[in-house]
Amino acid sequence: CHPINVCRKMKICLVLGLVAVAAFCYADARRSPKKPDFYYFPPSPPCRLVMMAAAALKVDMNMKMIDLMKGEQLTPDFLKINPQHTIPVLTHDGLTISESRAIAAYLANSRPSGEKIYPKDPKKRAMVDQMLYFDMGKLYQRFLDLYPPMMFMGASWDKEKAEKLDEAVKMLEEYLTRNKWAAGNQMTLADISLLASVSTLEAVNYDFSKYPKIMAWSENSKKMIPDYEKVNEGVMVWKTMMDKYKQEHPM
Repeated sequence: CHPINVCRKMKICLVLGLVAVAAFCYADARRSPKKPDFYYFPPSPPCRLVMMAAAALKVDMNMKMIDLMKGEQLTPDFLKINPQHTIPVLTHDGLTISESRAIAAYLANSRPSGEKIYPKDPKKRAMVDQMLYFDMGKLYQRFLDLYPPMMFMGASWDKEKAEKLDEAVKMLEEYLTRNKWAAGNQMTLADISLLASVSTLEAVNYDFSKYPKIMAWSENSKKMIPDYEKVNEGVMVWKTMMDKYKQEHPM
């Protein structure tokens, strides 16, 4: 074989090889879309809600911490992402979502495995949505009404707000007498959302001893979340703040 022909064949093989590699990389890139960026603050219950949902769905995210204590949510760069200057925020493929339960639902809807925790059946999904709204509008909201004013502004214990929170906790206990999980017979996004709230209440030493269903459900839920302790490390900040408040304001 003439040396020139050999050289040409080698060049052709090299070009074909490079084309094959490029095609493989392109196909791999399409199979592996860009990871979403997740802006969060570790102690935040809504942020931990999304992190637990991502763990359950095995979603890998680019974690970008926003320190609320330093006011990083008010910087011009962050305000371009979320004019509401709140966390969590998820950005992905041109989409920006700034509500935790909407983020968790998006992650579930984006993956075939998501139907296990956010069912497509209209009736089952309605039950999950109902409990998501219950958490947002009742349980978590009443936690916010009572505890942050005490911890961040030195407010006194508000008996009326405490009773409102107790009322929401009793409602959750009642829901859990009907089913093993918050929205039926399997764990869903509703349980993950409620767990973010209940674990925060546990951290501030809320007395759940009168609510055996919630206590059992909480333990079972934590076992279902991969790397639960790691994902929820930030919850201990609430315990530290509450302990400090009690020292400074004997109750």
